[in-house]
Amino acid sequence: MELSSFIQNSGFANLSLGNLAMITVGLIFIYLAVTRDYEPLLLIPIGFGILIGNIPPIPGMPLGVYDPGSVFSYLYFGVTKGIYPPLIFLGIGAMTDFSTMLSNPKLVLLGAAAQIGVFLTFIGALILGFPLNEAGAIGIIGGADGPTAIFLSSMIAPNLLGPIAIAAYSYMALVPVIQPPIMYLLTSKRERLIRMKAPRKVRKKEKIIFPIVAFLICDLIATRSIPLLRLLFFV
Repeated sequence: MELSSFIQNSGFANLSLGNLAMITVGLIFIYLAVTRDYEPLLLIPIGFGILIGNIPPIPGMPLGVYDPGSVFSYLYFGVTKGIYPPLIFLGIGAMTDFSTMLSNPKLVLLGAAAQIGVFLTFIGALILGFPLNEAGAIGIIGGADGPTAIFLSSMIAPNLLGPIAIAAYSYMALVPVIQPPIMYLLTSKRERLIRMKAPRKVRKKEKIIFPIVAFLICDLIATRSIPLLRLLFFV
């Protein structure tokens, strides 16, 4: 009797095959991050979040993200209100060095070409029947990173916030897995052995002027992105 009561008051009572499958996925993510060093800054928190999110709630105990008063509901508030993306950009800005791009400005064209993915994903979502706002939020996954996708979806498609966050961060984390076979397919061994020239040394004045000019231009074009850009450029 006591054992039965114990089980009923634990997560095992409501554990489903879906929960077990997702817990396995979370463990795989953590394994890849720890043992293979695949984007540990992304895969470890994603994997751990999957584990937490798939522990079945116990009736009467406010433990989940949607339970008022629970710790996770307060943490989730930062997601739904777009608080975390600017904080993440604060960390990204602290770790970002624009010297490589400034020494070879042609790299900007590669970044611009990557945005084709936004339009292709946007059009694909429209074809699949998503309304305009949801298609826009889905489209940003095609060429942006996780914080931007979360920030935009929290404003125009909050109902898709969870799936978009998972999709955006998962594909980012899996880039080290996806890129090598593509590079081997599209290049020869001789091309892969080419040694790149050392970039020119970027002056301190350039490093100071660039983020200021870039912020002003981006701010004037997309004013609602100020919370992200301000912390990215001015750390």
